[in-house]
Amino acid sequence: MSNRTEPRRGLRGPRHAGHTVPADHLGALSLPVGDDGVIIGNDANNKPQLIGFHRPVPYDVTLIGGLWTAQVLALRAAGTGARVAVETGRVQAWTTLAQAAGAGLECVSLYDVGRVPPTGATVGSPVVVVRDCGMRPPRGRVVSSPWQSVLTLLPYLSPVAPRLMRSSALVGVQRVSPGEAEQIGRILGLARAEYEALPTLADGVTLWVAGREHHWVMTNPTDAETGLLGTARRMD
Repeated sequence: MSNRTEPRRGLRGPRHAGHTVPADHLGALSLPVGDDGVIIGNDANNKPQLIGFHRPVPYDVTLIGGLWTAQVLALRAAGTGARVAVETGRVQAWTTLAQAAGAGLECVSLYDVGRVPPTGATVGSPVVVVRDCGMRPPRGRVVSSPWQSVLTLLPYLSPVAPRLMRSSALVGVQRVSPGEAEQIGRILGLARAEYEALPTLADGVTLWVAGREHHWVMTNPTDAETGLLGTARRMD
């Protein structure tokens, strides 16, 4: 069986009516971590934290971390009604998730690296593109645009990481080595206590950074997510 998933299905998936928002209320949609979106876990005060992937402007997220967290985010994005396009060099690692997501609806589609087609994202049919392309992901043919967010997964700090972190609206960092932590601290402007804590993080814990907003978040899987993906882990 070929590893290539043909794009003929065109990222079909659940459709729903769009929401009307007055123009002067659009500012309420600008917070990268807020009270409307995909639940990513709880902070130190046990308060739920969310990522608003569905936006009328391009939105880029970089996650330096494990496949498990990226897959949880993809599942939860699909659960909000988004179509999810996964660009990956390890299709086999995503196949079970794609088959299980959406209760039989084709809401998660898999593509080889560089093979994601135009998605036709709209306010009524938003798209999240997950780029799982290794340490040096090529520049994507499909980029973020209105109602189409892009989440790039990097397993570790790589030569392309500084560029991606600086151009992303939101950056997530999981456990890394002390040397990587220090570099990440300089790039993101972290306090010393923050970057020195990065090598000690438990599985499932992520530091999410959006400008001056910094949130330590624990992602706890649901029973269904544990059954599909297993327990939280940093290493793949």
